Amino acid sequence: MESEPLIPALTAPGDSPALRFGDRGLTYAELAAAAGALAARLTDAGAARVAVWATPTLETAVGVVAALLAGVPAVPLNPRSGEGELGHIVGDSAPSLVLAGPGDELPAALAGLGRVDVRPVPEGPAPAAPREVSPAAPALVVYTSGTTGPPKGVVLPRGALAATLDALADAWQWTGDDVLVHGLPLFHVHGLILGVLGPLRRGGSMRHLGRFSTAGVARELASGATMLFGVPTMYHRVAEALPDEPELVKALAGARLLVSGSAALPVHDHERIASATGRRVIERYGMTETLMNTSVRADGAARAGTVGVPLPGVELRLVDEADQEVPAGPDGVGEIQVRGPNLFTEYLNRPDATAAAFADGGWFRTGDMAVREPDGYVRIVGRKATDLIKSGGYKIGAGEIENALLEHDGVREAAVTGEPDPDLGERVVAWIVPADPDHVPSLDELASHVATRLAPHKRPRTLRVLDALPRNDMGKILKRSLSAGDGD
Repeated sequence: MESEPLIPALTAPGDSPALRFGDRGLTYAELAAAAGALAARLTDAGAARVAVWATPTLETAVGVVAALLAGVPAVPLNPRSGEGELGHIVGDSAPSLVLAGPGDELPAALAGLGRVDVRPVPEGPAPAAPREVSPAAPALVVYTSGTTGPPKGVVLPRGALAATLDALADAWQWTGDDVLVHGLPLFHVHGLILGVLGPLRRGGSMRHLGRFSTAGVARELASGATMLFGVPTMYHRVAEALPDEPELVKALAGARLLVSGSAALPVHDHERIASATGRRVIERYGMTETLMNTSVRADGAARAGTVGVPLPGVELRLVDEADQEVPAGPDGVGEIQVRGPNLFTEYLNRPDATAAAFADGGWFRTGDMAVREPDGYVRIVGRKATDLIKSGGYKIGAGEIENALLEHDGVREAAVTGEPDPDLGERVVAWIVPADPDHVPSLDELASHVATRLAPHKRPRTLRVLDALPRNDMGKILKRSLSAGDGD
Protein backbone atom coordinates (compact mmCIF):
# COMPACT_ATOMS: atom_id res chain seq x y z
CA MET A 1 0.00 0.00 0.00
CA GLU A 2 1.33 3.47 -0.90
CA SER A 3 1.84 5.87 2.00
CA GLU A 4 0.27 8.45 -0.27
CA PRO A 5 -1.00 8.32 -3.86
CA LEU A 6 1.28 9.41 -6.67
CA ILE A 7 -1.06 12.31 -7.46
CA PRO A 8 -2.60 13.42 -4.15
CA ALA A 9 -4.64 16.20 -5.79
CA LEU A 10 -6.80 13.61 -7.55
CA THR A 11 -8.13 12.20 -4.27
CA ALA A 12 -10.15 15.33 -3.51
CA PRO A 13 -9.99 17.24 -6.78
CA GLY A 14 -11.00 20.85 -7.19
CA ASP A 15 -11.48 23.20 -10.10
CA SER A 16 -7.91 24.47 -10.40
CA PRO A 17 -6.26 23.87 -13.81
CA ALA A 18 -4.24 20.67 -14.17
CA LEU A 19 -3.24 20.19 -17.82
CA ARG A 20 -3.49 22.24 -20.97
CA PHE A 21 -2.47 21.32 -24.51
CA GLY A 22 -3.11 24.22 -26.85
CA ASP A 23 -6.70 25.32 -26.34
CA ARG A 24 -7.74 22.04 -24.66
CA GLY A 25 -7.40 21.60 -20.95
CA LEU A 26 -8.67 19.83 -17.85
CA THR A 27 -9.13 20.91 -14.27
CA TYR A 28 -8.20 18.47 -11.51
CA ALA A 29 -11.87 17.53 -11.11
CA GLU A 30 -12.19 16.89 -14.84
CA LEU A 31 -8.93 14.93 -14.95
CA ALA A 32 -10.03 12.79 -12.01
CA ALA A 33 -13.31 12.01 -13.75
CA ALA A 34 -11.83 11.29 -17.19
CA ALA A 35 -8.82 9.29 -15.97
CA GLY A 36 -10.84 7.58 -13.24
CA ALA A 37 -13.42 6.31 -15.73
CA LEU A 38 -10.68 4.96 -17.98
CA ALA A 39 -8.90 3.40 -15.00
CA ALA A 40 -12.11 1.55 -14.14
CA ARG A 41 -12.24 0.20 -17.70
CA LEU A 42 -8.66 -1.02 -17.47
CA THR A 43 -9.39 -2.72 -14.16
CA ASP A 44 -12.55 -4.37 -15.53
CA ALA A 45 -10.58 -5.57 -18.56
CA GLY A 46 -8.00 -7.22 -16.31
CA ALA A 47 -5.17 -5.45 -18.13
CA ALA A 48 -1.77 -6.49 -16.80
CA ARG A 49 0.19 -3.94 -18.87
CA VAL A 50 -0.89 -1.30 -21.40
CA ALA A 51 0.91 0.51 -24.20
CA VAL A 52 0.28 4.23 -24.68
CA TRP A 53 0.62 5.82 -28.11
CA ALA A 54 2.53 8.78 -26.68
CA THR A 55 1.71 11.77 -28.83
CA PRO A 56 2.12 15.22 -27.21
CA THR A 57 -1.59 15.45 -26.45
CA LEU A 58 -4.12 15.51 -23.65
CA GLU A 59 -5.06 11.93 -24.58
CA THR A 60 -1.59 10.63 -23.71
CA ALA A 61 -1.56 12.40 -20.35
CA VAL A 62 -5.02 11.09 -19.44
CA GLY A 63 -4.07 7.57 -20.55
CA VAL A 64 -0.94 7.47 -18.40
CA VAL A 65 -2.73 8.92 -15.38
CA ALA A 66 -5.50 6.36 -15.81
CA ALA A 67 -2.99 3.51 -15.87
CA LEU A 68 -1.39 4.85 -12.67
CA LEU A 69 -4.79 5.09 -10.99
CA ALA A 70 -5.56 1.51 -12.00
CA GLY A 71 -2.16 0.24 -10.86
CA VAL A 72 -1.44 -1.02 -14.39
CA PRO A 73 2.09 -0.49 -15.77
CA ALA A 74 2.16 1.73 -18.87
CA VAL A 75 4.59 1.43 -21.79
CA PRO A 76 4.94 4.77 -23.63
CA LEU A 77 5.51 4.29 -27.35
CA ASN A 78 7.40 6.80 -29.47
CA PRO A 79 5.19 7.48 -32.52
CA ARG A 80 8.33 8.11 -34.60
CA SER A 81 9.77 4.66 -33.95
CA GLY A 82 10.17 2.36 -36.93
CA GLU A 83 8.17 -0.82 -37.42
CA GLY A 84 11.06 -3.05 -36.34
CA GLU A 85 11.64 -1.17 -33.09
CA LEU A 86 7.92 -1.02 -32.28
CA GLY A 87 7.60 -4.72 -33.02
CA HIS A 88 10.45 -5.46 -30.62
CA ILE A 89 8.95 -3.30 -27.86
CA VAL A 90 5.48 -4.78 -28.20
CA GLY A 91 6.84 -8.31 -28.32
CA ASP A 92 9.07 -7.71 -25.31
CA SER A 93 6.59 -5.89 -23.08
CA ALA A 94 3.48 -7.87 -24.16
CA PRO A 95 0.83 -5.23 -23.42
CA SER A 96 -2.76 -6.43 -23.56
CA LEU A 97 -4.11 -3.10 -24.81
CA VAL A 98 -2.94 0.08 -26.49
CA LEU A 99 -4.34 3.44 -25.41
CA ALA A 100 -4.56 6.03 -28.18
CA GLY A 101 -6.42 9.12 -29.25
CA PRO A 102 -9.61 8.47 -31.26
CA GLY A 103 -8.08 9.90 -34.42
CA ASP A 104 -4.67 8.25 -34.13
CA GLU A 105 -3.70 5.94 -36.97
CA LEU A 106 -1.65 3.12 -35.47
CA PRO A 107 1.04 1.19 -37.38
CA ALA A 108 0.85 -2.47 -38.31
CA ALA A 109 3.17 -3.43 -35.46
CA LEU A 110 0.31 -2.70 -33.04
CA ALA A 111 -2.38 -4.46 -35.04
CA GLY A 112 -2.53 -7.44 -32.68
CA LEU A 113 -3.39 -5.36 -29.63
CA GLY A 114 -6.82 -4.46 -28.36
CA ARG A 115 -7.37 -0.73 -28.70
CA VAL A 116 -8.97 1.65 -26.23
CA ASP A 117 -9.63 5.18 -27.41
CA VAL A 118 -8.85 7.78 -24.76
CA ARG A 119 -11.47 10.50 -24.54
CA PRO A 120 -10.26 13.26 -22.24
CA VAL A 121 -13.70 14.43 -21.28
CA PRO A 122 -15.34 13.82 -17.90
CA GLU A 123 -17.80 10.94 -17.94
CA GLY A 124 -19.66 11.84 -14.76
CA PRO A 125 -18.22 12.17 -11.26
CA ALA A 126 -14.88 10.62 -10.41
CA PRO A 127 -15.09 6.89 -9.57
CA ALA A 128 -14.12 5.47 -6.23
CA ALA A 129 -10.69 6.09 -4.72
CA PRO A 130 -7.67 4.76 -6.66
CA ARG A 131 -6.43 1.28 -5.95
CA GLU A 132 -3.93 0.80 -3.16
CA VAL A 133 -0.67 -0.19 -4.83
CA SER A 134 2.76 -0.95 -3.37
CA PRO A 135 5.51 1.62 -4.00
CA ALA A 136 7.56 -1.31 -5.35
CA ALA A 137 4.98 -2.06 -8.04
CA PRO A 138 5.94 -1.05 -11.59
CA ALA A 139 4.48 2.24 -12.81
CA LEU A 140 6.09 2.55 -16.24
CA VAL A 141 8.22 0.52 -18.61
CA VAL A 142 10.27 3.02 -20.61
CA TYR A 143 12.45 1.72 -23.41
CA THR A 144 16.02 2.89 -23.93
CA SER A 145 17.13 4.32 -27.25
CA GLY A 146 18.83 1.09 -28.25
CA THR A 147 22.14 2.61 -29.38
CA THR A 148 24.10 -0.53 -28.43
CA GLY A 149 21.49 -3.18 -29.29
CA PRO A 150 17.73 -3.68 -29.17
CA PRO A 151 15.98 -1.23 -26.81
CA LYS A 152 15.72 -2.48 -23.23
CA GLY A 153 12.57 -2.02 -21.14
CA VAL A 154 13.41 -0.09 -17.98
CA VAL A 155 10.95 -1.01 -15.23
CA LEU A 156 10.32 2.06 -13.06
CA PRO A 157 8.55 1.44 -9.74
CA ARG A 158 5.99 3.86 -8.35
CA GLY A 159 8.23 4.66 -5.41
CA ALA A 160 11.02 5.81 -7.73
CA LEU A 161 8.71 8.29 -9.45
CA ALA A 162 7.59 9.69 -6.11
CA ALA A 163 11.15 9.87 -4.77
CA THR A 164 12.60 11.69 -7.77
CA LEU A 165 9.73 14.18 -8.05
CA ASP A 166 9.85 14.96 -4.34
CA ALA A 167 13.63 15.40 -4.47
CA LEU A 168 13.22 17.84 -7.36
CA ALA A 169 10.55 19.70 -5.40
CA ASP A 170 13.11 20.16 -2.65
CA ALA A 171 15.89 21.23 -5.01
CA TRP A 172 13.76 23.55 -7.13
CA GLN A 173 11.37 24.81 -4.43
CA TRP A 174 8.62 23.46 -6.69
CA THR A 175 5.09 23.97 -5.30
CA GLY A 176 1.46 23.82 -6.32
CA ASP A 177 1.65 27.50 -7.22
CA ASP A 178 4.02 26.79 -10.09
CA VAL A 179 2.87 26.62 -13.69
CA LEU A 180 5.20 24.65 -15.94
CA VAL A 181 5.51 25.22 -19.69
CA HIS A 182 7.34 22.90 -22.08
CA GLY A 183 7.19 21.40 -25.55
CA LEU A 184 8.80 18.03 -24.85
CA PRO A 185 7.75 14.63 -26.24
CA LEU A 186 5.82 12.42 -23.83
CA PHE A 187 7.46 9.04 -24.44
CA HIS A 188 10.44 9.50 -22.12
CA VAL A 189 11.36 10.55 -18.59
CA HIS A 190 11.89 14.26 -19.25
CA GLY A 191 8.59 15.11 -20.91
CA LEU A 192 6.32 12.56 -19.25
CA ILE A 193 7.54 12.01 -15.69
CA LEU A 194 9.08 15.42 -14.99
CA GLY A 195 6.93 17.42 -17.39
CA VAL A 196 3.47 15.94 -16.75
CA LEU A 197 3.55 13.91 -13.55
CA GLY A 198 5.80 16.45 -11.82
CA PRO A 199 3.28 19.31 -11.86
CA LEU A 200 0.41 16.93 -11.05
CA ARG A 201 2.20 15.54 -8.00
CA ARG A 202 2.68 19.08 -6.69
CA GLY A 203 -0.92 20.04 -7.41
CA GLY A 204 0.21 22.69 -9.88
CA SER A 205 -0.43 22.90 -13.60
CA MET A 206 1.28 22.20 -16.92
CA ARG A 207 0.90 23.92 -20.28
CA HIS A 208 2.24 22.06 -23.29
CA LEU A 209 3.37 24.06 -26.30
CA GLY A 210 2.78 21.33 -28.86
CA ARG A 211 5.49 22.29 -31.32
CA PHE A 212 8.21 24.25 -29.53
CA SER A 213 8.53 27.91 -30.49
CA THR A 214 10.12 30.91 -28.87
CA ALA A 215 6.87 32.83 -29.41
CA GLY A 216 5.02 30.13 -27.47
CA VAL A 217 7.54 30.31 -24.63
CA ALA A 218 7.19 34.09 -24.47
CA ARG A 219 3.39 33.91 -24.52
CA GLU A 220 3.09 31.34 -21.74
CA LEU A 221 5.73 32.84 -19.45
CA ALA A 222 4.12 36.26 -19.90
CA SER A 223 0.71 34.86 -18.93
CA GLY A 224 1.43 33.19 -15.64
CA ALA A 225 3.80 30.28 -16.28
CA THR A 226 6.68 30.21 -13.78
CA MET A 227 8.93 27.36 -14.98
CA LEU A 228 10.31 26.31 -18.37
CA PHE A 229 11.70 22.86 -19.17
CA GLY A 230 13.69 22.35 -22.34
CA VAL A 231 16.56 20.53 -24.03
CA PRO A 232 19.72 22.23 -25.35
CA THR A 233 18.43 22.56 -28.91
CA MET A 234 15.45 24.51 -27.56
CA TYR A 235 17.59 26.79 -25.41
CA HIS A 236 19.93 27.32 -28.35
CA ARG A 237 16.95 28.58 -30.37
CA VAL A 238 16.01 30.80 -27.43
CA ALA A 239 19.54 32.22 -27.27
CA GLU A 240 19.55 32.87 -31.03
CA ALA A 241 16.17 34.63 -30.87
CA LEU A 242 16.85 36.93 -27.90
CA PRO A 243 18.40 39.84 -29.85
CA ASP A 244 15.32 40.15 -32.07
CA GLU A 245 12.52 39.26 -29.63
CA PRO A 246 12.21 41.73 -26.72
CA GLU A 247 9.02 40.00 -25.55
CA LEU A 248 11.01 36.78 -25.09
CA VAL A 249 13.69 38.59 -23.09
CA LYS A 250 11.08 40.10 -20.77
CA ALA A 251 9.22 36.80 -20.35
CA LEU A 252 12.36 34.81 -19.51
CA ALA A 253 13.51 37.53 -17.10
CA GLY A 254 10.25 37.06 -15.19
CA ALA A 255 10.41 33.25 -14.98
CA ARG A 256 11.11 31.65 -11.62
CA LEU A 257 13.09 28.71 -13.02
CA LEU A 258 14.61 27.73 -16.36
CA VAL A 259 15.71 24.08 -16.49
CA SER A 260 17.64 22.27 -19.21
CA GLY A 261 18.21 18.54 -19.42
CA SER A 262 18.64 15.39 -21.55
CA ALA A 263 22.03 16.60 -22.82
CA ALA A 264 24.65 19.16 -21.84
CA LEU A 265 23.76 22.80 -22.52
CA PRO A 266 26.78 24.51 -24.12
CA VAL A 267 28.35 27.15 -21.92
CA HIS A 268 28.08 29.85 -24.59
CA ASP A 269 24.28 29.41 -24.69
CA HIS A 270 24.17 29.64 -20.89
CA GLU A 271 26.04 32.92 -21.05
CA ARG A 272 24.02 34.44 -23.88
CA ILE A 273 20.75 33.78 -22.06
CA ALA A 274 22.07 35.06 -18.73
CA SER A 275 23.50 38.19 -20.32
CA ALA A 276 20.25 39.08 -22.08
CA THR A 277 17.74 38.16 -19.36
CA GLY A 278 19.54 38.14 -16.04
CA ARG A 279 18.23 34.59 -15.53
CA ARG A 280 20.53 31.57 -15.46
CA VAL A 281 19.44 28.21 -16.84
CA ILE A 282 20.02 25.40 -14.36
CA GLU A 283 20.90 21.87 -15.40
CA ARG A 284 20.08 18.51 -13.89
CA TYR A 285 21.33 15.02 -14.64
CA GLY A 286 19.37 11.82 -14.93
CA MET A 287 18.84 8.68 -16.97
CA THR A 288 15.93 6.44 -17.82
CA GLU A 289 17.25 3.87 -15.33
CA THR A 290 17.85 6.30 -12.48
CA LEU A 291 15.40 9.13 -13.08
CA MET A 292 17.05 12.23 -11.57
CA ASN A 293 20.41 12.06 -9.79
CA THR A 294 21.70 15.61 -9.44
CA SER A 295 20.64 19.19 -10.03
CA VAL A 296 21.72 22.73 -9.52
CA ARG A 297 19.45 23.90 -6.72
CA ALA A 298 17.14 26.90 -7.03
CA ASP A 299 18.87 28.37 -3.98
CA GLY A 300 22.35 27.42 -5.19
CA ALA A 301 24.89 28.77 -7.66
CA ALA A 302 23.83 28.18 -11.27
CA ARG A 303 27.30 27.28 -12.51
CA ALA A 304 27.39 26.85 -16.28
CA GLY A 305 28.71 23.49 -17.39
CA THR A 306 27.75 21.61 -14.23
CA VAL A 307 24.74 19.51 -13.27
CA GLY A 308 24.81 20.54 -9.62
CA VAL A 309 24.90 18.33 -6.57
CA PRO A 310 23.26 14.98 -5.70
CA LEU A 311 19.55 15.24 -4.97
CA PRO A 312 18.21 14.35 -1.52
CA GLY A 313 18.35 10.58 -1.02
CA VAL A 314 20.77 9.98 -3.90
CA GLU A 315 24.28 8.68 -3.22
CA LEU A 316 26.84 9.39 -5.94
CA ARG A 317 30.46 8.39 -6.39
CA LEU A 318 33.08 8.53 -9.14
CA VAL A 319 35.12 5.39 -9.73
CA ASP A 320 37.96 4.13 -11.89
CA GLU A 321 38.04 0.91 -13.92
CA ALA A 322 38.53 -1.11 -10.71
CA ASP A 323 35.50 0.50 -9.02
CA GLN A 324 37.80 2.44 -6.70
CA GLU A 325 36.69 5.94 -5.81
CA VAL A 326 38.35 8.84 -7.59
CA PRO A 327 39.17 11.96 -5.56
CA ALA A 328 37.56 15.31 -6.32
CA GLY A 329 39.44 17.69 -8.54
CA PRO A 330 39.81 18.72 -12.20
CA ASP A 331 41.85 15.63 -13.14
CA GLY A 332 39.75 13.13 -11.16
CA VAL A 333 37.78 11.73 -14.10
CA GLY A 334 35.67 8.73 -13.11
CA GLU A 335 32.49 6.89 -13.96
CA ILE A 336 29.38 8.08 -12.12
CA GLN A 337 27.75 5.38 -10.01
CA VAL A 338 24.58 6.05 -8.02
CA ARG A 339 22.24 4.33 -5.62
CA GLY A 340 19.04 5.43 -3.94
CA PRO A 341 15.23 5.23 -4.08
CA ASN A 342 15.21 6.73 -7.59
CA LEU A 343 16.53 3.60 -9.32
CA PHE A 344 14.74 1.26 -11.70
CA THR A 345 13.88 -2.28 -10.66
CA GLU A 346 15.13 -4.24 -13.65
CA TYR A 347 15.47 -4.45 -17.40
CA LEU A 348 12.35 -6.31 -18.45
CA ASN A 349 13.13 -9.93 -19.40
CA ARG A 350 16.89 -9.21 -19.18
CA PRO A 351 18.28 -10.53 -15.89
CA ASP A 352 21.75 -10.67 -17.46
CA ALA A 353 21.71 -6.99 -18.38
CA THR A 354 20.23 -6.06 -15.01
CA ALA A 355 23.00 -7.88 -13.13
CA ALA A 356 25.71 -6.35 -15.31
CA ALA A 357 24.39 -2.85 -14.67
CA PHE A 358 25.18 -2.93 -10.95
CA ALA A 359 28.45 -2.99 -9.05
CA ASP A 360 28.79 -4.50 -5.57
CA GLY A 361 26.76 -2.68 -2.96
CA GLY A 362 23.86 -1.83 -5.25
CA TRP A 363 25.69 0.91 -7.17
CA PHE A 364 24.28 1.48 -10.67
CA ARG A 365 26.91 1.94 -13.38
CA THR A 366 25.73 4.95 -15.37
CA GLY A 367 28.46 4.84 -18.02
CA ASP A 368 28.78 8.62 -17.71
CA MET A 369 32.17 10.14 -16.95
CA ALA A 370 32.55 13.18 -14.72
CA VAL A 371 34.74 15.19 -12.41
CA ARG A 372 33.59 16.43 -9.03
CA GLU A 373 34.50 19.85 -7.76
CA PRO A 374 35.60 20.26 -4.13
CA ASP A 375 32.19 21.70 -3.16
CA GLY A 376 30.37 18.68 -4.59
CA TYR A 377 29.25 20.08 -7.95
CA VAL A 378 29.37 17.43 -10.68
CA ARG A 379 30.70 18.24 -14.15
CA ILE A 380 29.95 15.57 -16.76
CA VAL A 381 32.62 15.15 -19.43
CA GLY A 382 30.96 12.49 -21.58
CA ARG A 383 29.92 8.88 -21.99
CA LYS A 384 32.41 6.17 -21.08
CA ALA A 385 31.78 4.34 -24.36
CA THR A 386 32.03 7.32 -26.72
CA ASP A 387 33.38 10.37 -24.89
CA LEU A 388 36.33 9.15 -22.83
CA ILE A 389 39.48 9.60 -24.88
CA LYS A 390 42.75 8.05 -23.68
CA SER A 391 45.49 10.05 -25.32
CA GLY A 392 49.17 10.20 -24.41
CA GLY A 393 48.56 8.71 -20.99
CA TYR A 394 45.76 11.18 -20.15
CA LYS A 395 42.04 10.53 -19.71
CA ILE A 396 40.25 13.29 -21.58
CA GLY A 397 36.50 14.01 -21.51
CA ALA A 398 35.04 15.11 -24.84
CA GLY A 399 32.47 17.41 -23.25
CA GLU A 400 34.86 20.05 -21.96
CA ILE A 401 36.61 20.24 -25.34
CA GLU A 402 33.25 20.66 -27.07
CA ASN A 403 32.40 23.57 -24.78
CA ALA A 404 35.76 25.17 -25.51
CA LEU A 405 35.24 24.81 -29.26
CA LEU A 406 31.78 26.37 -29.00
CA GLU A 407 33.34 29.47 -27.44
CA HIS A 408 35.10 30.12 -30.77
CA ASP A 409 33.19 32.61 -32.92
CA GLY A 410 33.71 30.49 -36.02
CA VAL A 411 32.02 27.38 -34.59
CA ARG A 412 28.24 26.87 -34.60
CA GLU A 413 28.14 23.20 -33.50
CA ALA A 414 30.85 20.89 -32.22
CA ALA A 415 31.42 17.26 -31.32
CA VAL A 416 34.60 15.57 -30.18
CA THR A 417 35.58 11.92 -30.60
CA GLY A 418 38.70 9.82 -30.29
CA GLU A 419 40.34 7.86 -33.09
CA PRO A 420 43.23 5.36 -32.97
CA ASP A 421 46.67 6.92 -33.14
CA PRO A 422 49.91 4.88 -33.31
CA ASP A 423 51.77 7.30 -31.05
CA LEU A 424 49.15 8.67 -28.63
CA GLY A 425 46.85 5.64 -28.43
CA GLU A 426 43.94 7.88 -29.36
CA ARG A 427 43.93 11.35 -30.86
CA VAL A 428 41.31 14.03 -30.27
CA VAL A 429 39.13 14.66 -33.33
CA ALA A 430 37.00 17.83 -33.59
CA TRP A 431 33.86 17.74 -35.74
CA ILE A 432 32.46 21.20 -36.34
CA VAL A 433 29.68 22.97 -38.17
CA PRO A 434 31.14 26.39 -39.01
CA ALA A 435 29.23 29.57 -38.21
CA ASP A 436 30.06 30.78 -41.73
CA PRO A 437 30.68 28.06 -44.35
CA ASP A 438 32.83 30.50 -46.32
CA HIS A 439 35.19 31.09 -43.39
CA VAL A 440 36.05 27.80 -41.72
CA PRO A 441 38.53 28.08 -38.84
CA SER A 442 41.69 26.06 -39.32
CA LEU A 443 42.84 23.15 -37.18
CA ASP A 444 45.78 25.19 -35.87
CA GLU A 445 43.47 28.02 -34.88
CA LEU A 446 41.07 25.73 -33.04
CA ALA A 447 43.86 23.70 -31.42
CA SER A 448 45.43 26.89 -30.06
CA HIS A 449 42.03 28.10 -28.87
CA VAL A 450 41.41 24.87 -26.92
CA ALA A 451 44.95 24.62 -25.55
CA THR A 452 44.79 28.10 -24.01
CA ARG A 453 41.44 27.36 -22.30
CA LEU A 454 42.07 23.82 -21.10
CA ALA A 455 45.48 22.18 -21.45
CA PRO A 456 47.74 21.47 -24.43
CA HIS A 457 47.14 17.71 -24.32
CA LYS A 458 43.41 18.31 -24.84
CA ARG A 459 43.76 20.15 -28.14
CA PRO A 460 42.26 18.52 -31.25
CA ARG A 461 44.73 16.84 -33.59
CA THR A 462 42.27 16.33 -36.46
CA LEU A 463 39.49 18.56 -37.79
CA ARG A 464 36.45 17.46 -39.76
CA VAL A 465 33.84 19.88 -41.09
CA LEU A 466 30.16 19.00 -41.53
CA ASP A 467 27.01 20.78 -42.67
CA ALA A 468 25.16 19.46 -39.59
CA LEU A 469 25.79 17.05 -36.73
CA PRO A 470 23.64 13.90 -36.56
CA ARG A 471 21.18 14.16 -33.64
CA ASN A 472 18.31 12.16 -32.16
CA ASP A 473 14.84 13.42 -31.24
CA MET A 474 16.13 14.87 -27.97
CA GLY A 475 18.93 16.79 -29.63
CA LYS A 476 21.69 14.45 -28.46
CA ILE A 477 24.56 14.10 -30.90
CA LEU A 478 24.78 10.60 -32.37
CA LYS A 479 28.52 10.11 -32.14
CA ARG A 480 28.36 6.55 -33.35
CA SER A 481 27.20 8.01 -36.67
CA LEU A 482 30.43 9.99 -36.99
CA SER A 483 33.19 8.10 -38.76
CA ALA A 484 36.58 8.85 -40.26
CA GLY A 485 35.15 8.96 -43.77
CA ASP A 486 32.75 11.79 -42.96
CA GLY A 487 33.45 15.49 -43.19
CA ASP A 488 35.84 17.52 -45.30
